Amino acid sequence: MDDVYAAREELILSRRTHLDQLAHKLEEARVRRVVEPLLSGGEARHEIRDLEYVRDLGLIDGNQPPRIANPIYAEVVPRELGYILQSSLDQNPAWYVDDDGGLNMDKLLTAFGTFFGEHSEHWLGRFGEYPEAGPQLILQAYLQRVVNGGGRIEREYGLGRGRTDLLVLWPREAGQPSDLWERFVVECKVLRDSDRKSLEWTVERGMEQTLGYMANCRAEEGHLVVIDRRSEDRRDGEGGADGGGRRLDGRGVVVWTL
Repeated sequence: MDDVYAAREELILSRRTHLDQLAHKLEEARVRRVVEPLLSGGEARHEIRDLEYVRDLGLIDGNQPPRIANPIYAEVVPRELGYILQSSLDQNPAWYVDDDGGLNMDKLLTAFGTFFGEHSEHWLGRFGEYPEAGPQLILQAYLQRVVNGGGRIEREYGLGRGRTDLLVLWPREAGQPSDLWERFVVECKVLRDSDRKSLEWTVERGMEQTLGYMANCRAEEGHLVVIDRRSEDRRDGEGGADGGGRRLDGRGVVVWTL
C-alpha cells in the first residue's frame, strides 16, 4: 500500500498532461458549480447540464449524490486550487516535529490560527471562483505544506456533509511502515450567516463527528477546527473566534475556533 501512495504522489507532483488539463477545467463556471459544494460540504447548486458535463470529463462518478471520481482526482482538486498559497508559505516542517520525531499538531494548528487571523481575507479573495470552499482550501494548503515534509493527508469531502475530514499521517522515523505512523484527525466546519446554527451547537455536533471519524481511522488524536464567518450581529454575544485550542470532555479532541 505504501508503494501505491508513493506512486500516486509522484503522479500528482509530476503534473502529468491529463492532470494539468483537469486543473484548467476547474476554472470553468459549470465545473465550479458542481465541484465547489463537494469541497465545502454544502448543498448542490448545479444544473443537470453542469453535472452531465463534469461527468463526461470523468471528474465525478455516476452516483447520487455525486462524488469525485477516484482517489487521485480527490487529491488533485484541493491541492491544485490551493497550489499558489501552498507554494508561497514560508514553513519548515522541522518547526513542528518533536524530539522523538512525532508531529506536534497543537503547535501546527496554533501557527495556522495565527496565519488565518492575519491573512485569511487576502487569501479568501484569491479563491474568487471558489469562495464557499475558501476556508477549507486555506487549511488544507497550510497542512499540506508542512506534511509534505514526510507524511501525507487523506481527505473526505462531499455534498451535504457540512464538513471536511482530514486524516494526517506522520512517521516518527524514516522508513517506518505507514500502518505504524501517527494518525491525527482534523475536521473543519465553517459557520456562515446562512447556516442558522449557533457556535455551541456546531462545536457539539462537530465533536461527535470528529470522535466518530477518529474511531473509524484508529486515530490517537482529533482536532475540530471551526471557522466562524458569520457577521457580528449573527454572533449575538456568543463570543466566537479566539484562535486557541481547548480540550473538551477529556475525550482527546482539541477544538479551535477561528
